Amino acid sequence: MTTKAHDAFIAPARARPQLWRLIVGLILVGVTSIAWFFTVVGVIYLVSGSGGPEWVARMARADTPTSTLLVLSMLFGLGLGAMLAARLLHGRGPDTLLGRRRRVIRHFAWATGVCAAVLIVSTLIPYGYQPLPGLELNLWLSFLPLALVAILFQSGAEEILFRGYIQQQLAARFNSPLVWMLIPSLLFGAAHFDPNNPPVLAWLIVAAAGVFGLCAADLTARTGSIGAAWGFHFANNVAAILIVALNGNLSGLALYVTPFGPQDAEILQPLILRDIATTVVIYAAIRMALSRRAA
Repeated sequence: MTTKAHDAFIAPARARPQLWRLIVGLILVGVTSIAWFFTVVGVIYLVSGSGGPEWVARMARADTPTSTLLVLSMLFGLGLGAMLAARLLHGRGPDTLLGRRRRVIRHFAWATGVCAAVLIVSTLIPYGYQPLPGLELNLWLSFLPLALVAILFQSGAEEILFRGYIQQQLAARFNSPLVWMLIPSLLFGAAHFDPNNPPVLAWLIVAAAGVFGLCAADLTARTGSIGAAWGFHFANNVAAILIVALNGNLSGLALYVTPFGPQDAEILQPLILRDIATTVVIYAAIRMALSRRAA
C-alpha cells in the first residue's frame, strides 16, 4: 500500500509523530474552527447591523446564494486549524500538508477532469426524477466565479485536515493502512452525520462520505499529495452544490434542485447507494488515468 511517493509525503510528519501531539492538534483544529465561525458571524453583524440575526437564520437554511457561500466559508477554519497545529505542535510548515506543489496542481487537474467526465457520462443513466429549476441562469453565472473559489477552498480545507494532517501524522506513527486510511475516513464520515435526517438516511450519508474518504486516502497514498483527492472532492462538490442540489439546505447556489428534500428517505436511499457506486467508479478511473500517465 505504501509507495515511495507516500513515504516522501509523510516524511515531514516523522520528526514529531507522537500521538498526543495529534490529539492536541485536533483539539486545536476544533478551537480554531469555532473561533473562525464566530469571526465570520461577527463580521456579518458588523456589516449588516440589525439585520445580523436574519442573516444567521438564512445561513441555517443556506437556500440563497449568499447564505450558501457563507456556510461554505465556515469550513475554511478546518484547514486553518490543521495548518496551525502543524506549525505549533509538529514544527512544520503549511505546505507540507499538501505535498509538492507541482504534483498537487497536476494531480488536482487530472482528478477534476476525470471526475467531471464520469459524472457527465453518469447522467446518461436515468435517475428516475426530473430536476426542477433553481437559480435563474444569469444570476447563477454571476455567482459562479465566487462559488467555484468557495468550493475550492472548502474542499481544500477538508482535504488538508483529513488526508493531509490526520493521515500524515497517523502514517508517521503507524505502519498499517488500517490505521492511517481507516481512521481519517471514519472521522470524515462522522463529520457528515446530520441528526435532523431520518436515521437510515443519516447513516447512509455517513457511509457514503466514509467510502469517499477511503478512496481519497488511497489516492493520496498512491500519488504522494492531496492533489488527486482534492480534485475529486472539488469536482464532486461542484456537481452537488452548483449543478443539481438536494432541495433544502445548501441548495442556494444550484442551477437545478431535486423535486424532493432530505426528509424523503425512501426516495433518497437508492440514490445514495448509486452515488456510492459512482464514487468507486470515479476513484478507479482517476487511479487508472494517473497510473497510465505515470507509465
